[in-house]
Amino acid sequence: MRVVIAEDSVLLREGISRLLDENGFDVVGSCSTADDLLLKVRSYSPDVAIVDIRLPPTHNDEGMQAALEIRAKYPSVGILVLSQYVELGLAMQLLADSADGAGYLLKDRVSDVREFVDAVRRIATGGSAVDPIIVSTLLSKRRDNDPLADLTPREREVLELMAEGHSNQGIADRLVITVRAVEKYVSSIFGKLGIPSTGSESRRVLAVLLYLRT
Repeated sequence: MRVVIAEDSVLLREGISRLLDENGFDVVGSCSTADDLLLKVRSYSPDVAIVDIRLPPTHNDEGMQAALEIRAKYPSVGILVLSQYVELGLAMQLLADSADGAGYLLKDRVSDVREFVDAVRRIATGGSAVDPIIVSTLLSKRRDNDPLADLTPREREVLELMAEGHSNQGIADRLVITVRAVEKYVSSIFGKLGIPSTGSESRRVLAVLLYLRT
C-alpha cells in the first residue's frame, strides 16, 4: 500500500514513515506543507494520505482543507487526518458525506503501533477510523429518554468499536466472539436506536456517529 505523509514535525513525520515501512507499507512521499501534499498525491497516486490537520504557514486548518480537496478530487485516495486535540466539528466535516476511506485520530494514537497500522490499512481499503476519545465523548452526551440506556454492556462495547470504524471481523477479534454474534449485536443495536442497518460497514459507522452527535 502506497502512503504519503504531510506533517511539519520532522520527528513525527520520520517516525510514522519508519513505522509504516516496518509494517509493509510503501511510503512514496513525505512533506511538511499542504501544497506539497497535493503535489505528491497528484504525482504518486497513493492509497492513503496521512495529514496533520494544522500545517504551515498559519497552522490553522491548511491540512484539513487539503484533505477535503483530496477527498473531492481523488476519491480513491484514503485520508487519515491527525490532530493534537479533539476537534469534533472538523472530524465530522471530514466524514460529512461518507466515512468510506476516511479517518480522524489523535497524534497520541500513533504510539499504539498495532492500532495505528490497523487504522491505516482499514482506510486504504475503504474503511474508516475514528479516535476512541471522540466516540467516548459522543457517547457521554446526555439526552432525555436516551435509547443508549437500553443497550446492554456488551452492545455498548460493540457500538463503541463499530463507531471507531472496526469491521465485524475486527470487533469479533477484539471481543473474542464469533462474527455471527457481532452481527446479532449490531442488528439489536440498530433496532434499539432506530438506525437503518443496511449499507457498508463504513456507512454504518457514519450513521452511528451522526446519531450520537444529535
